[in-house]
Amino acid sequence: MTDTTRDKTSSELKSTEKTAEQADKNEARLLKKKAIVDERIAAATEERGVTILLTGNGKGKSSSAFGTMARALGHGQKSAVIQFIKGRKATGEQLFFGSHPLVDFHVMGHGFTWETRNPELEKEAAEQAWALAKKVLSDPSVHFVLLDEITYMYKYGYLNEVDLVAALAARPAHQNVMMTGRTAPRVLLDNVDTHSKIANERHAFANGVKAQIGIEW
Repeated sequence: MTDTTRDKTSSELKSTEKTAEQADKNEARLLKKKAIVDERIAAATEERGVTILLTGNGKGKSSSAFGTMARALGHGQKSAVIQFIKGRKATGEQLFFGSHPLVDFHVMGHGFTWETRNPELEKEAAEQAWALAKKVLSDPSVHFVLLDEITYMYKYGYLNEVDLVAALAARPAHQNVMMTGRTAPRVLLDNVDTHSKIANERHAFANGVKAQIGIEW
């Protein structure tokens, strides 16, 4: 065996040993992480519905909420939607879920829109929508509730956030509730089980791309 061959073989052995050592370290790290996750799963023994709040300036809050509702429907869970902002046209979500036999779909009547501002009319509509929401939040036959864009009602002072927190606390134990809106009052942030904030890194509209059917509504 030449010196060159001997050096090459030695180098290959060291490389193999280093690779095996790194693999062992990676496996040990993964096993440690798995043990932590398994411990958390074992500790999570409480069974009840949860409250989820989606806020932030990024796109996708309502889309995420409707996606979660689709998951609930896949398991045969009765669901209800109350949209607290009235759009100019029917959304894809309303057209798709509105006729679903397990979904009660409600859009706030004459009231809050992005195009017009009539505080008296908007407040009246918000109160009517909230009255409906309270009924849904007390109905044990409803497993999943989506209060879409509800946080704007508190931003403009049309509803009292304390009433929402109280209704969430008194709802049926198995009921899951999702709420959306860019911002939310502190009392709501402090009382939900899960809060996710969606950031806005980039949006096509800022580059002149027109809002389109199937994406924005």
